[in-house]
Amino acid sequence: MDKILLKVNVDTQTESYSVKSENSSDFRLETNNQLELSLSLDYDFIGVSIGFSPKFLPGNNENELKGESTYQDFSFRFFIGQWTQTLQYKNVKSFYVENTEDFIPSWIKGQDPYIQFPDFETIFWGGATSFVLNPNFSLRNVVYNTEWQLKSAGSLIPTLRYGYTNLILESDDSNSFEKSFDISLSPDYYYTYVFQKNWFASLFLSPGLGIRFSTAEEEGVDAPEKKTSWPISFDGGLQLGYSSSKIIFGGNFNFETTWYTSDNTTNITNNSLYAKVYVGYRFDAPRIVKKIVHPRKKKRGS
Repeated sequence: MDKILLKVNVDTQTESYSVKSENSSDFRLETNNQLELSLSLDYDFIGVSIGFSPKFLPGNNENELKGESTYQDFSFRFFIGQWTQTLQYKNVKSFYVENTEDFIPSWIKGQDPYIQFPDFETIFWGGATSFVLNPNFSLRNVVYNTEWQLKSAGSLIPTLRYGYTNLILESDDSNSFEKSFDISLSPDYYYTYVFQKNWFASLFLSPGLGIRFSTAEEEGVDAPEKKTSWPISFDGGLQLGYSSSKIIFGGNFNFETTWYTSDNTTNITNNSLYAKVYVGYRFDAPRIVKKIVHPRKKKRGS
């Protein structure tokens, strides 16, 4: 399909962390961004997305109570045959303590401000490399909506994921940093059921096993704390969508669960549900774009 796809996504996935305090209570940190908006542009074998959290969306503007969070997400993707390569940069800053009542007994929800960490920042660089074993299955239709799958099919899709994360927590007392490198392998499985030509329903499951190398540092402490851990994850989701030569739209429901194994102990570090809706429009690529992407293509007879 030699068309450009312009797409808008709105999803409920947010950043959250659990930080152990000195009195053994957990700070459940979240951002003041309940909804995220992303714009994507795809053509042929390449695509780009930009994500942010505008204040006009509901749940993103309670700055007086939760502080002002910032969110930026840039991703690039490339499709070469049955291979898919993605690259991502994400930066999130300013969190609030969702369970503030555990630390301030007199705190009143909706009236008093939450405990806030305006200088808590996360920076992520990463990517994923995937290979679709079944050439009759379109991963691009399900994940990026850049193709139109006409027949039902499924495929096992081995995926290698990797990323570097830098957590920065600055406070009046001291500053702390945690740097980690993660790599994991997932035998993802997708199945798309096509009905009435334009409609489809897709299911995916993604069990994963990985390794994490992390280093934690704190100002005033000479020796950094180094750890090696073995995260085990199980993700999945369901999508219902409509695809045509010009218009696409649909919705996703996804879950993510991660067991974090460290020092012979296992605990759940992430267990979340989120939803996404999208709408997109396909249009013919300008001639200059076609020449840039396919410089060696010539018309017949030339």
